[in-house]
Order: sequence, then C-alpha cells, then structure tokens
Amino acid sequence: MRVVRPADLDEALAAMAEPDEAPVPVAGGTDLLVHWPERLEMRDRTFVDLWGLEELRPVEWSDDALVLGARTTYWDVVTDPEVGRAFPLLVDAGRLVGAVQIQSRGTWAGNIVNGSPAADGVPVLMAYDAEVELASTRGRRTVALDRFYSGYKEMDRRPDELVVGIRLPRREHAFERFVKVGSRRAQAIAKVGLAVTRSDAGWRVVVASVAPTIRRCRAVEEALDAGERFDEPEGWRDLLAEDVRPIDDLRSTAAYRERVLARVLHFALREEEESHG
Repeated sequence: MRVVRPADLDEALAAMAEPDEAPVPVAGGTDLLVHWPERLEMRDRTFVDLWGLEELRPVEWSDDALVLGARTTYWDVVTDPEVGRAFPLLVDAGRLVGAVQIQSRGTWAGNIVNGSPAADGVPVLMAYDAEVELASTRGRRTVALDRFYSGYKEMDRRPDELVVGIRLPRREHAFERFVKVGSRRAQAIAKVGLAVTRSDAGWRVVVASVAPTIRRCRAVEEALDAGERFDEPEGWRDLLAEDVRPIDDLRSTAAYRERVLARVLHFALREEEESHG
C-alpha cells in the first residue's frame, strides 16, 4: 500500500486528483480497519491520510450555521458544551458510537462517506438538515445530506472529491429525539435507529437500519406536518412502509424492525405530545 500524507488541503486535493491512483481518503480509519483483514485488494491502493490537516478540524459557528470540519471527531462534539446546547442529538449519537477510543478517532464526515445504512451519526445530521461540503481541484460544491445517497454505499461524491465540512443550519427546535435499538446500549450496530426533530422548517423523521441507506420518512413527515396522530403504533407502521423496506440479516429480521420502528416512533411522539400538554 502507498500512503500520502499531505501538508495542507491543497496537497490533499492534488493527491485525490491523480486518476491512476484511485486514492482513498482516510482520517480516523475506524471503518477501514474493521474490514482490513479480508479486503486484500485494498492493500494495493493509495491512501490519502487527512489526520494531520488541522484546517479540517475546527468546529466553526456563524449567525446561521454550525460547520463541523471533516476531521471533527465524535469526541470533539461530545465534549463541546456549545454544540450540546444547540444540537443535543449530536451528543446523544456521538456517545453511542463505539467506545471512547473510537469516538476519539472516528469522524462525522467518515460516518457519512462510509455509507452504512446502520450509521449512528448520519440520522441526527440528516434530522438537522445538514449539508455536505465537497472540494476538489475543480472547486467546491454543497449537497444536502438527505439527497447525498442514491443506493447502498452509493453517494454523490466524485472520486477526486473530499468532504471538507458538514453545515448544520441553526434553528430553534421544539422537539428532538434520537433512539438507537441494538443488542446493547453502546458498542453495538443498530438494529433500528430513529432521529426526530421539529422546527419552523417542519418535522424531520430519519431512520437507520431499515433501508439500503439512511433516509427521511417523508410520508410520516407530511402526516405530522398535517397534524396527523395515531392512537396505536400500527398506524405509524403503515405509513413507514411507504418509505422503508427492512430486510432480514444477521442482526435482526424485517418483521422485528418494522414492529420496533413503529413503536419507537409512536412513543417518541407521545413524549412530544405530553411535553406540550
């Protein structure tokens, strides 16, 4: 394997622009190393090591947004009181991503580009209407996270592009909830994940581990925006079926996921109703 360690972002983008190298960007490396023993073909690739690029590390605020640099780790967010006050679901999710060692190395941007449908960080970012900022030697562009994925491990990132930031608009949220259902509370892959927010932009309902990608449940959002409520979880189960198609796999069954997701959503919304009298 060949490792390129750029001194700055410009050098990193130049390395990514080498078409014959098919370079792989790496920051924390937590997802890469999980599969390293059986992915022998990866050992012939060129890796662009971003860990030393401090310019990708900052957590930056403006009047209307929070921007997480591509090298911002889960632990950076978990230990930042200002982020916790403005975006509490980021802290809730960050605390459940592996052990502290993983939280200290793993990055929010890496969670996005890994493309796992069971990701913990992506649902809360999507529920906050995050945008992905991409850069290459050709320039920069921004893609809404809820339009970033087109299929399993398929995303709107060109081979020469790096994720350089994640932008979250600052809004007042009347309701925020993140729920992860797994074999145990932490250090487990989600069987079902749910992130729900409500702001002046409307409801956001984002689910994990029940479709090929993390995705918004737009049928549910539209029903909530219209004031729809159900007395039993089964009502939400029928609506959720318009957006998700769970499968059986090693961690769970489709039937379990459908039932649990509907119940988790139902009781989260019951909390929202009770909190507003």
